Amino acid sequence: MKATKRWRVAGINFDHFHMGDLLRMVADHPHAEIAGIADGEPSRLAGAARNFGLPASQVFTDYCACLEKAKPDFVILCPAAAEHAVWTERVAAYRLPVLIEKPFAASLSEADRMMATMRDAGQPLAINWPLRWVPAHATTKRLLDEGVIGEPVEVHFYDGNRGPLYHGADKVEREPTVAEKAASWFYQRARGGGSLLDYLGYGTTLGTWFHNGAKPIAVQCMVDETPGLEVDQHSVTVARYARGFSKFETRWGTFTDPWTHQPQPRCGFVIVGSEGTIGSWDYAESVRVQTRRQPEGFDVPVDTLTAPLRNPVEYFIHCLDCGVEVEGPLSPAISRIGQQIVDTAVRSAREQRVVPLVE
Repeated sequence: MKATKRWRVAGINFDHFHMGDLLRMVADHPHAEIAGIADGEPSRLAGAARNFGLPASQVFTDYCACLEKAKPDFVILCPAAAEHAVWTERVAAYRLPVLIEKPFAASLSEADRMMATMRDAGQPLAINWPLRWVPAHATTKRLLDEGVIGEPVEVHFYDGNRGPLYHGADKVEREPTVAEKAASWFYQRARGGGSLLDYLGYGTTLGTWFHNGAKPIAVQCMVDETPGLEVDQHSVTVARYARGFSKFETRWGTFTDPWTHQPQPRCGFVIVGSEGTIGSWDYAESVRVQTRRQPEGFDVPVDTLTAPLRNPVEYFIHCLDCGVEVEGPLSPAISRIGQQIVDTAVRSAREQRVVPLVE
């Protein structure tokens, strides 16, 4: 992997606990270092400061002070979904590249604001979808590109976990209190909470990647209504493409977390192609393939991911080092199609009808 410099990285806004995972990737990268971290709530910075041995001079409650004093080469953002656009605009004012944690945004209009802002700043934007780095799904994309099951016709997605507060950075398990749920943005509609906005973008964005950029024609979605909650914990979205139907289901409340024990239904993807099928389960050691020649099916061991395609930080640094555009699910172009489907699903659930893809 090419490395022309040592990259200084700032982590700003700790709304999403994935910030801890992303900072660990920075700390583990041989050509990167954490330049500074910032959040308006000092208590949310303590863990990262301790875990990465950061001195007080690198810990800020004012993001402007962090950017001006730490002088990062790029910024990792983890704000609440509904605040992705405003935080992207704040960082873009400093003419810095941005890697932002999923989802793309809480709405298509906000995603378009982000793209326009970064385009005007002349800086790259990447949206991290952690499932992109699951070896099974990377292997599935390779097999699709090799034509093993022909042209993709259907993508079926079921994914989620026990709930967004049942684990923290590095997947450390915990039991949230009622008060924590009430205070968390994950459970607040105005801040982009709910399982649909948390997980549907995974399915629709990687699904668009598997579909080679194809867009659906129309979408229908239903969501649950849990008493006492203002956001959904379960959604089912059906998208009609020119060649067939695809289904995307999100769930907070799976029996187990998929990274510890695969629940039933299993979390991951099933791809139906013109000449076969692929079952690609989260964190699995192999993918299941059927073809015309071998309809009984066979297992393909997952690929061993190699640099620079092992994690988002490594990949983004590679793109910046080599001056190449961000591709695949992390690219704004593919993520925007995923967001179109999400926006259409939200409208469909609200209006309780089939809706043409929003533009």
